[in-house]
Amino acid sequence: MYCPFCDHTDTKVIDARNHRDQPVKWRRRECTECGRRFTTYERVEEQLPEVVKRDGRREPYQRGKLLAGLQRACGKRPVSAAALDDVVGGVERVLRELGAREVSSEKIGSEARERLRALDPVAWLRFSSVHLDYGTVEELRSALDEYEARRGRG
Repeated sequence: MYCPFCDHTDTKVIDARNHRDQPVKWRRRECTECGRRFTTYERVEEQLPEVVKRDGRREPYQRGKLLAGLQRACGKRPVSAAALDDVVGGVERVLRELGAREVSSEKIGSEARERLRALDPVAWLRFSSVHLDYGTVEELRSALDEYEARRGRG
């Protein structure tokens, strides 16, 4: 680890802590050359699969895009930011467990919809209407019927 102050290559860790429920390692370091201290945060970089869009394009998975879509769906709804973060985390766990190099955007949306359905029915419908691209009122009505049928079973 390079010292950010003098660029010396030798630093020592004087304190380290794991943050519970977060994949971040906090380290307090000291440069052996200049003696100055600094903090680093280490996170394991996980490789998530590429996303295959409906039109066949491929792009890297972006947590922020999924989170922004969920936030739009939950606008003015009683859904906390922590709950949305849990939804995204759950989707990412599924993506890692798949072990695939590529995953369809439909799979990501489907996983997000399932988790959102348990949080808020209006947000679920909003997200579904964009993700599934309902073209008619009948398709929207069918989605509502599906929700009601599943709710009756749950």
